[in-house]
Amino acid sequence: MRYTVRLSYNGADFNGWQIQPEGVTVQECLQKALSLVSGEDIALTGAGRTDSGVNAVNYIAHFDIEGMLRIRPEELAYKINAILSKGIIVHEIVPASDEFHARFSAVTREYKYFLHRKKDPFMGQFSWYCKYRLDTDAMNEAAAFLKGTHDFSCFEKKGGNNKTSVCTVMEAVWESYTPTHVGQLGYPASEGDYLVFTVRADRFLRNMVRAIVGSLIDVGRGKREPEWIRSLIASGTRSDAGESVPGHALFLSGIEY
Repeated sequence: MRYTVRLSYNGADFNGWQIQPEGVTVQECLQKALSLVSGEDIALTGAGRTDSGVNAVNYIAHFDIEGMLRIRPEELAYKINAILSKGIIVHEIVPASDEFHARFSAVTREYKYFLHRKKDPFMGQFSWYCKYRLDTDAMNEAAAFLKGTHDFSCFEKKGGNNKTSVCTVMEAVWESYTPTHVGQLGYPASEGDYLVFTVRADRFLRNMVRAIVGSLIDVGRGKREPEWIRSLIASGTRSDAGESVPGHALFLSGIEY
C-alpha cells in the first residue's frame, strides 16, 4: 500500500531534505518518527532535494508498506507531530495509487526567494537583507531570458549527479510584496522595500535557484546588463555566474502533480 505525506519544514536546523552521511536531514527525522509510531520499517521518497537551510511548504513524500497501516493515517500524523522536531510538521498522510511517485509524478515545482532592501529587525529569519540599490525592471528583463527549455548547467553546483542539466522554466518574476508586520502593524516601509522572486519549472538543479537569484542581483546592481543572462545560459559555466545567495530565504513553495 502506498501513502503520501504532505509536510512543511523550516530548513534552519537541517542539512537539506535528503539523508546524508553527515548532518541532520528532514528525510532522516521523518523516517525515524514514522517507523517508530507506525511499527513499520518505512523508507520515504521525497519530491526532490532541497539545499541545507532551505525551507519547504506543502512538500510531498511517499512510502510503501505491505498491507494497510496498523494505525489510522490521521492518528499517525497526530502522533508523529508530537515527537518530531519543531522544525517539521506533517499536515496529512493519505492513501495513494501505486502509480503515484512523489518525485517522478511531479509536473512542476515552484520556488520563492524573499529579500528586503532596508534594515528590518523582523525579517532576518526568512528573508535576505540585500542592502544594494536594485533596478527591478532590469532584473525582470533579465529573468525573462530564463523562460523556456535550456541547459542550465551555468547555475548548477557540481556534484548534483543529474543525467541532464536541461530544464523548462515557465515563470520567473520579481515582485514587490507587503510583509505582515508592515500591513498589519504599521511598520514604516516604502514600495519596493520587500521583494520576492518566483520561479517555476519542471525540474531544478542543485543550487540552481540560489545561483539564479545571485546572478539577477548582479544585474539589478548594474554590474551586468540583462542580456548577460541569455549569453550565460548559452555558453557560460558556474564560475561565470553570480554568487549563490543564502539559503534561509528560499522556499520550495509548490509542487504540481
